[in-house]
Amino acid sequence: MKQFENKVAVITGAASGIGRALATRCVEEQMKVVLADVEVAALQRVEQELQAAGATVLAVVTDVSKEKDIQMLAQKTLDSFGAVHLLFNNAGVGGGSTIWQSTLADWQWVMNVNLWGAIHATQIFVPMMLKQGTECHIVNTASLAGLESGPGNSIYRVSKHALVSLSETLYHELKMIQSKIGVSVLCPGFVQTQICDAHRNRPAEYSKPGDIVEPSPMTTAIDQFIRSGVEQGISPKEVADHTFLAIKSNRFYILPDPSYKEAVRQRMEDILNQHNPTFVIPSHI
Repeated sequence: MKQFENKVAVITGAASGIGRALATRCVEEQMKVVLADVEVAALQRVEQELQAAGATVLAVVTDVSKEKDIQMLAQKTLDSFGAVHLLFNNAGVGGGSTIWQSTLADWQWVMNVNLWGAIHATQIFVPMMLKQGTECHIVNTASLAGLESGPGNSIYRVSKHALVSLSETLYHELKMIQSKIGVSVLCPGFVQTQICDAHRNRPAEYSKPGDIVEPSPMTTAIDQFIRSGVEQGISPKEVADHTFLAIKSNRFYILPDPSYKEAVRQRMEDILNQHNPTFVIPSHI
């Protein structure tokens, strides 16, 4: 997909971070943009800012974990613009203590947003794209955490590995039917976003009395490591720029920060050599 002018982009998690940067880049490419997010005030601010700049923008409050919200998002997109050409399954939350300390509510919240959000959108938007018969592209925002192995942020890691696999499978299936839909999986390392404060949007249904787990020295150290990494991370704009270069060249794997490639290489070598997993810490963190 090389031509973007007057085409329609749908972006989940569009109110901040990578999603906000993708929205700005879509506007620069003269696309019509549908912004989806669960954070109402932030979503409205982005809509107003982009409209003030002359963009054609529609904001839809969306909880991606709920299929009916994605159905509504798709319908409003069709009602307003008649088609969708570029889908960014970008909404995501961080979370998870150790595997054994994370609560069932923790697992449900993170997996429902990070994995089921992409599943819902894929099942609803892909048939629309196939019916259109036009050139389209889907970008799923996973993470380097979905390509390498390590401790901490456990549910997030599991969800992102699953999202990488979903993306790879979708790529092969669409290629087998010779569709005009391209697929990419975006796997950034640390990025300067609010991912460490994702709990601000955690619904009450996933926050039950007694669910809070006291942090251990290990989980505290890992949390500090992640927060430090995010503070030193690349900008969301850099991620958006790398993403559009990949879309234009129909590239599947998008790794905006090359400093993390050693961790991916080490995991592949561990698998091929049947070695126990190695945790590789990037040298610049």
